[in-house]
Amino acid sequence: MFDHILFEVTDLDRSAAFYDAIALPLGLRRMWQEGDVAIAYGRDDARLWIVARDHPPGPSYGHTALQATGRAAVDAAYAAGLKAGGRDDGPPGPRPQYGPLYYAGFLLDPDGYRVEVVCGSH
Repeated sequence: MFDHILFEVTDLDRSAAFYDAIALPLGLRRMWQEGDVAIAYGRDDARLWIVARDHPPGPSYGHTALQATGRAAVDAAYAAGLKAGGRDDGPPGPRPQYGPLYYAGFLLDPDGYRVEVVCGSH
């Protein structure tokens, strides 16, 4: 169901201290870090991300990623979301910056929350 969850944070160091503290009792660990931009937590692979952003929290702040069974499912979910009142926030396509098989589309739901539909991430 969920592929990953990403929280955008205003202070990465402050947020990392919080998530580091709660990760250990939950059996999670830092899986990845990109300088002062992003940190990812998980057990076997990165599923919870915190990413530094330079704008205040709002409706499209962060996102939830839903796992699809393949590219056709990403395309179909994206099209269905647009038809059901969602708005485009990045059409389906390869995202090689996230991995060689990563394929995703991004939508804003009717309230402006960002939803990613993804396959090939794990």
